[in-house]
Amino acid sequence: MAQVEATTERIIAADAETVFDALADYKEVRGKVLTGHFSEYEVREGGDGEGTLVHWKLQATSKRVRDCLLEVTEPTDGQLVEKDRNSSMVTTWVVTPAGEGRSKAVVTTVWDGAGGIGGFFERTFAPKGLGRIYDELLQNLATEVEK
Repeated sequence: MAQVEATTERIIAADAETVFDALADYKEVRGKVLTGHFSEYEVREGGDGEGTLVHWKLQATSKRVRDCLLEVTEPTDGQLVEKDRNSSMVTTWVVTPAGEGRSKAVVTTVWDGAGGIGGFFERTFAPKGLGRIYDELLQNLATEVEK
């Protein structure tokens, strides 16, 4: 099994602290900025960054739905990590300053891909599809914090 990785980034017209705080706010903001690919969103513990346990279903394609139960940690300043208890998937959000009143948000998701021909197609197409999903999510986040 090879590891599959998808990375997306966006410059947002808001300071890094504002963007990070919005991303880490699972009670209010995160549910609002998720795309239509996410369903059954539920905060089960916490709700503000470290110590949060959140559930959602991610429908990456018409046939591929992941039931995600994510533990949230903040290993370093400006970094939010979501580890799925139901799979090998780990999503890392990094928010850094990008000039006056601007920040760069980078989201990277990695997981252990399938083997064989299915794994080839997963490694080829899944990162692009997930990248589009996260690009839309980051656009929604930018709209939310740039108000």
